Amino acid sequence: MPDSAIAGIKGRRVWDSRGRPTVEAEVRLACGATGRAIAPAGASRGSREAIDLRDGGSALGGMNTARAVSYVGGEIARALLGLDGASQADVDHALIALDGTPNKARLGANATIAVSMAVAHAAASAVNQPLYRYLAAGEMTRVPLPQIQIFGGGAHAGQRVDIQDFMVTAVGAHSFDEALVMTAEVYRAAGDLMKARGLLQGVADEGGWWPAFDNNEAALEMLLRAIEKTGYVPGDDVAISLDVAASEFGRGGRYRFGLEQREFDSDGLAEVLLRWIDRFPIISIEDPMAEDDPLGMARFTAAVGGRIQVIGDDYLVTSASLVQQAAQERTCNAVLIKPNQAGTVTETKAALDAGKHAGFGTIVSARSGETEDVTIAHLSIGWDAGQLKVGSFARSERMAKWNEVLRIEEALGPAARFAGSAVLPAFTRTTRG
Repeated sequence: MPDSAIAGIKGRRVWDSRGRPTVEAEVRLACGATGRAIAPAGASRGSREAIDLRDGGSALGGMNTARAVSYVGGEIARALLGLDGASQADVDHALIALDGTPNKARLGANATIAVSMAVAHAAASAVNQPLYRYLAAGEMTRVPLPQIQIFGGGAHAGQRVDIQDFMVTAVGAHSFDEALVMTAEVYRAAGDLMKARGLLQGVADEGGWWPAFDNNEAALEMLLRAIEKTGYVPGDDVAISLDVAASEFGRGGRYRFGLEQREFDSDGLAEVLLRWIDRFPIISIEDPMAEDDPLGMARFTAAVGGRIQVIGDDYLVTSASLVQQAAQERTCNAVLIKPNQAGTVTETKAALDAGKHAGFGTIVSARSGETEDVTIAHLSIGWDAGQLKVGSFARSERMAKWNEVLRIEEALGPAARFAGSAVLPAFTRTTRG
């Protein structure tokens, strides 16, 4: 048995940032090296993404993970024992075959992704390397440009506003550390402005300020004022990114802003978004149309003409085949990469590689239900994704990941290369508003 052979796998129930159960896997190799990873969980989920296995019933609101945990230490462990942990693809293909469904519905993606990521950690530990360096395999990589939520909305804030994420991107930063400093200033300024107007009501699921606004555009106006309050130049120093998450309020080419009691077809929603792009320094929009509206996605992407990043999330669900199809149909120009949408590290990497091959922007992303696990920080650097989206600049399940990237940037020293705004489509860096 080689030193890197899998010698033991343990599963346990742990808890995420919403206080809901999730799955942790711990993998031990024959050499004694261990790895551990925790599966996140999303609130806004694409219909084609891999399935979190939950127990149902009345206990814990039906969200318990006892079955998924039992599979980790039982059926999965028996199938993987003796396999070479240094061969991630072999391990993941064994997981895929063992599950036997197209969407991990039998074992649960929460079980398979926890095991898959834990194997990667163990393999890196076996050769005394941090995970990002192990994944890079000697290739040059960059420290990612962060997208960071300032106001949460949509499914992350009880549908208080329709748009799910109002984020900032420090396009003027020259390092990850500087990007976080700039974001911290904007986050604080936004909180101060909300407090001054009597609108400060706590934070949403991902740590962004609770969106106590009368309409969606008011959140954009407040975000613009927060950037200006810091003294940064909107568009030149700090730009705006949106996650529309249109599948949450649209189906069949029809969309409804519940907050404003307004309904649109695809072209009508596109007109709203295009007006916002003209008025505000927006450089990235995620899921501008619903996952069942590819024609609307294509028309919107054509209308922006490469001025901004158009990201597919629910529409692409970290699927290499869907990314390839999107490239052919020109329905977007960037892909969000969420490991638990795919269910294994290998499938996640395939989707990212497909995005790079298509010339897409690639953004590794957390989920709204997160933990202290920092695997995605390492994936974003080791795979040279260029961008990282974790949530807001508050709550330890978010800050753990931002802080891990800071440590990696410091460890890289003079070799650290910050991706910066070069990873974004060309846009006019002038003040708008």
